[in-house]
Amino acid sequence: MATVARTHHAADGEIVVPDTHDIEVRKITPSDLRDALRGGYEDFRAKPSYLFVFGLIYPLGAALVAGYALGYDVLPLAFPVASSLLITGPFAAIIFYEISRRREQGREFVWGDFGYVVQRLSIWGVAYVIIGLVLLWFFWLLAAQAIFDATFGYAGYLEPFEFIQRLVTSSEGWALIVLGNGVGFIFAAVVLATNVITFPMLLDRRVGAPAAVVTSLRVTFKSPLTVALWGLIITGSMALGTLFFLVGLGIVVPVLGHASWRLYRKAVPVS
Repeated sequence: MATVARTHHAADGEIVVPDTHDIEVRKITPSDLRDALRGGYEDFRAKPSYLFVFGLIYPLGAALVAGYALGYDVLPLAFPVASSLLITGPFAAIIFYEISRRREQGREFVWGDFGYVVQRLSIWGVAYVIIGLVLLWFFWLLAAQAIFDATFGYAGYLEPFEFIQRLVTSSEGWALIVLGNGVGFIFAAVVLATNVITFPMLLDRRVGAPAAVVTSLRVTFKSPLTVALWGLIITGSMALGTLFFLVGLGIVVPVLGHASWRLYRKAVPVS
């Protein structure tokens, strides 16, 4: 078990940990997930952030609509493109982490503090992790396109209803579903394991990207079933929120963001 040896508190509650092995990691349980979600909802009620989420979602929807309007065959890539929310979500949720962090300390967050949050972050650590996530997402898109070409062939542009009909009524469509979801699961599992607490740690502690990612992996290996359940909760919540699009995601995304901070506190407690 890791021990806390050289940890001290800096200004504004920031925790300085010079060595990865000095970071204590606790086992988390399903009851911790329940507590994290409850706390995340309370944070959201205290500081609603619908508009921030809308600003994240509109560009994604606009990109898909524009691609279709220009005649590009975006439908086969719609799922992996939409999945970019799951990959970029931990970074985008940094603002929610800061809101929850301040509520822990009994302090108020105002939107004018956004610049301060950026200054507080481990910028290079965040940059390295984001580059890794973008590269992973790029390879996910390449894999999705390769699977589509291997199953549907070079079919060219497909009308939406034609694509959906072929997807659910043909053998190649079901092959695309099975292979696409299988490969997507692998990518999603890698993202979850390496980022379950990475961004909250980069906000909370003065550590670099390797230390944050390694700690995230330690949390995953210590509580694999709980982390897997957390991944299912995130996926299911996002799918449910998508059914109501902006209204649903405007609630789901911030609640999950706040809950992620709460879960981070459960897995990597304040020393």
